[in-house]
Amino acid sequence: MTAITPDALLAELHKAADAVSSLAAKLTEADVPAPSALPGWTRGHVLAHITGISNAMARQLEYAARGEMVELYDGGYDGRTKAIEMNAGHALEQHRADLNVALERALRAFDSLAADAGAASGNAAAAGAGSWHAPISYRGGVVLDGGFALWRELVIHASDLNTGRGSETWSRPFCEHLFSFLAARVPEDQKLVLQPLGMPPVTIGTGGRSTVISGMITDIAAWLAGREPSLGSLRASAAADGVDLPELLPWPAGVPAK
Repeated sequence: MTAITPDALLAELHKAADAVSSLAAKLTEADVPAPSALPGWTRGHVLAHITGISNAMARQLEYAARGEMVELYDGGYDGRTKAIEMNAGHALEQHRADLNVALERALRAFDSLAADAGAASGNAAAAGAGSWHAPISYRGGVVLDGGFALWRELVIHASDLNTGRGSETWSRPFCEHLFSFLAARVPEDQKLVLQPLGMPPVTIGTGGRSTVISGMITDIAAWLAGREPSLGSLRASAAADGVDLPELLPWPAGVPAK
């Protein structure tokens, strides 16, 4: 799998934000309370969440630029949940306005990042505030981790809006990124050999029980992300016999483990 550079990630963030804005622009007022692809959530819930995570990640970068850190959500995850429930029922125009402001804020924060000359030259001391390697509270990581997180949120939740843009639209680089990030969902006693059609296999997990997951790359990525594969191509096998798809662990937490 090819590593994604910060410049490439920045371009992907802009494309993902444009896609979300475009989908929101096509919704009608009646679409907002209609079911999304996420159980128990309307499209309004998804729009409120995209707005919330965009503002949250922008805040991570704004504090990082000052050499400071702040929790991901104002009020923590309880604050996140309350904000989604409170804002989900907004009128469509309010959703669009809030979403566009949040996306612009997040993109502005990423666009303003200084070139990380220190990291590129191996001088860690020079890679300070305002760089892709400035520390943030999200997963105890750095700004680059926040960029990948926002990319995941925008692309996956664009499909969760349930408007016909499913996981079949996910790019190969995005799917390969999910293979790496979501390896944390493989139980410790298992090993998954991911076999996208027409591509080299990718092994995630280190356990003794080996299962081959084959199908279109987008279907494999959707399954790993806990979404319904849109092309119906997934097959699981162990010792050459067909088996059920294995159970996965929860999505990796957005806060460092205690």
